[in-house]
Amino acid sequence: MITKVYSSQLQAGLGMIEETQALLNLWHEGMSMPELEKAALETGQFPGVAARRLHNLVTEGFAPRYLRDTAAPARLLKKLGPSLIRQEFEQLLFLFTCRASSILYDFVQEVYWQMYGSGRNTISNEDARTFVKRANQEGKTTTPWSEGTMTRMASHLTRTCADFGLLERSSKSVRQILPFRLEARVALVLAYDLHTAGLGDNSVLAHEDWGLFGMDRQDALEELKQLSLQGWLIIQSAGNVTRIDWQHKDMEELANVLVARELQ
Repeated sequence: MITKVYSSQLQAGLGMIEETQALLNLWHEGMSMPELEKAALETGQFPGVAARRLHNLVTEGFAPRYLRDTAAPARLLKKLGPSLIRQEFEQLLFLFTCRASSILYDFVQEVYWQMYGSGRNTISNEDARTFVKRANQEGKTTTPWSEGTMTRMASHLTRTCADFGLLERSSKSVRQILPFRLEARVALVLAYDLHTAGLGDNSVLAHEDWGLFGMDRQDALEELKQLSLQGWLIIQSAGNVTRIDWQHKDMEELANVLVARELQ
């Protein structure tokens, strides 16, 4: 079992949606982080952002989220970009951000969705701080965090959730919980991403990434059944055993088809 370690890296950019879009526009395959930094400074697309701040956005925000796994997330987002609606784009950023930030990943599943499911209407910074403090006490953080660090991280968690549309966007310490429904094409990308990572069909359905969108195995199966009606895959399911015939060989082929369909 892999032990998760929580870092404070999330503070580098929170959701950084607009910044990610700008950096993706500048980034190309094979570009190094210093080259991306230099291009961002020279183009003037980050007015008012100090060089140090931009360095943190690239190295602690953009790179861990989108340049991991030989830059597969960045390449996918560049390919799909023109065909994505805003909500789809943001949900993919949310997925990759959660994967890069264990503390956000667990907060969404253990706090946001549990409170959503229990009928709570709001989540407060204090709720987030309770989660962070418990993690600190359990030794999940990279180093023991001070009271100030825990308070800041709690705020970063709720603000990041607000950036991605799980909570209301405001400066309040108590935020309204918003409905958050996985977009169909994001579900398709997620399923193919897990499949091409080498997971078996039943492992794809049972993967914890679905929990980021409040879904369990049965929810994922029902979502993929809907996608099968559109010809994206073929599903045969009996009891707890499901077989999926994937209609595209890899993520690149899927992305090409998604873009082509959108342009028709």
